[in-house]
Amino acid sequence: MTVINSPLPDKEREIAGSALQATLVDLLDLSLVAKQAHWNLYGPRFRSIHLQLDEVVTTARDYADTVAERAAALGVSPDGRATTIAATSGVPDFAAGWTKDVDAVDALVRTFSAVIERVRERIEVTGPADAVTQDLLIGLTADLEKQSWMFQAENRG
Repeated sequence: MTVINSPLPDKEREIAGSALQATLVDLLDLSLVAKQAHWNLYGPRFRSIHLQLDEVVTTARDYADTVAERAAALGVSPDGRATTIAATSGVPDFAAGWTKDVDAVDALVRTFSAVIERVRERIEVTGPADAVTQDLLIGLTADLEKQSWMFQAENRG
């Protein structure tokens, strides 16, 4: 059942809605991973990485809201429940406990790589179905790739 009438035909709505739901889950999980790293970080670069992780959380949460609202606008009910995130996220696990700054950066680089790969696949799928959703995913990818670059630069040299 849908409460909101979609501006898209059913097939296109299903394609866009599926891409948006999967992206929502990945973004919510990315924000949780970044907060886990933020809370458990230690090492000589603690302060700068601690603040950088907050930027990741803000980016992920802001885009999660935009993605969820796009889904709702298409008549697709977004699902950001913890059980849904745990069951469907493509974000790599983040180790529990204290995390050295170098290890946290490496984990975030892996996390960004996984999320970016998945969102790029969704860009391809949504193009023919809904250019607006595709555009949203393109903007998201640009921001994720910028964050990824910044984390990659942390451990090089």
